[in-house]
Amino acid sequence: MIISLPLPILPWHHHQHREDPQLRMKFSSRFQCAASLTTRGHRFISTLAAATNEPQVVAHRLISKFVASSPKSVALNALSHLLSLDTSQPHLSSLALPLYSRISEAPWFNWNPKLVADLVALLDKQGQYSQSQALIFETISKLQFKERDLALFYCNLIESHAKNKSEHGFNDSYICLNEVIRKSCSVYVKSQGYKSMVSALCEMGEPHEAENVVEEMRVNGLKLSLFEFRCVLYGYGRLGLFEDMLRIVEQMESEGFQVDTVSSNMVLSSYGAHNALSDMLSWLQQLKSLGIPFSVRTYNSVLNSCPMMISMLQDLKSLPLSLKELTVTLNNDEALLVKELTQSPVLDGAIEWGALEAKLDLHGMHLGSAYLIMLQWMDEMRNRFKDGKFALPAEIILVCGSGKHSSVRGESPVKGMVREIMVRTRSPMRIDRKNIGCFIAKGKVVRDWLC
Repeated sequence: MIISLPLPILPWHHHQHREDPQLRMKFSSRFQCAASLTTRGHRFISTLAAATNEPQVVAHRLISKFVASSPKSVALNALSHLLSLDTSQPHLSSLALPLYSRISEAPWFNWNPKLVADLVALLDKQGQYSQSQALIFETISKLQFKERDLALFYCNLIESHAKNKSEHGFNDSYICLNEVIRKSCSVYVKSQGYKSMVSALCEMGEPHEAENVVEEMRVNGLKLSLFEFRCVLYGYGRLGLFEDMLRIVEQMESEGFQVDTVSSNMVLSSYGAHNALSDMLSWLQQLKSLGIPFSVRTYNSVLNSCPMMISMLQDLKSLPLSLKELTVTLNNDEALLVKELTQSPVLDGAIEWGALEAKLDLHGMHLGSAYLIMLQWMDEMRNRFKDGKFALPAEIILVCGSGKHSSVRGESPVKGMVREIMVRTRSPMRIDRKNIGCFIAKGKVVRDWLC
């Protein structure tokens, strides 16, 4: 049976050294935008968009000029943007092949199987099967005597089709990778190929099939890792199959793998996606009792799942300006979730404190997390100033980012939220003239404001 399949699968060559980074990114990716364009790349994409109604030759001329005048990193960054699922100009994705063709002629170009796989998957999704097959045949001819590299390409291809939710392309590449695994005598090739298959099946909503592949790995004597269990756990969780999700958690523990922050965040994200806030609260309490630390992503997973909190963040001018006011405003489930989060030491990890400066860094936090941490931070700063055990820093810095990685370049939702809170609380902190992604003020002035 050919599987209807793929999870944002991770680049095959990374599986070897990371059992979580790829999965850490997975469950938060729905709240992230595409990789940020360079300034020159942004201008290029904007110019292409403006020429949408012009003859195709105009776009090709713009592409040639851009590649000829751009360094390697800028050109590849623009191509990655066109290949991305999160591109802000999906109608321009048809220009990915012409741009790739021009880049491939550049003297600095190095052939890259991951780049080709992404392009093949995009072409397949667009129904340009002859072009996608031509790239596949070219790749096979390059790699036919290099088993590892060929397996790497098929793993990348499965990953790319999975991200595009392309059943047609995925099934074909799945069969090819399975054939490579079957014929290979290399434990490494087999292991990495199976990892991609497990991840892909879960992404396509087939965690049960993924479990079968895990069992096949076991039968073939391959050592299982935390990665496979996390894939299947999250695969069931995203479908709302919580009994199966928790069954995998128990199985993972029975295999000697401890439940950690990353796995726990996947469970939280799964509960949140199905509005199971009471289950989420129970899980947070269980984590606390087991001593499993929370992280910024724990905050993100929980608060992104709180509908009342999300609704409040749509109107910054009426946001509660203290933790006490916030918990009174939220409904019972969300108030209890916020209470559990604020009792964790996550804020301590975001604060740096010294005689020269005290800094709060909001990077990595989604809007709800940044808002809650801001409220916690104001209380914590007030307590430290009154305590007397902490030296008064010369400067207080709050890092919120300038919007370089925001969906609308230069417009940071977090920065906008922080600015509104500063205005409404009559804060002396102002945007740093040297770094527009920071608010800054003298320590004594901030102390006088808070105390």
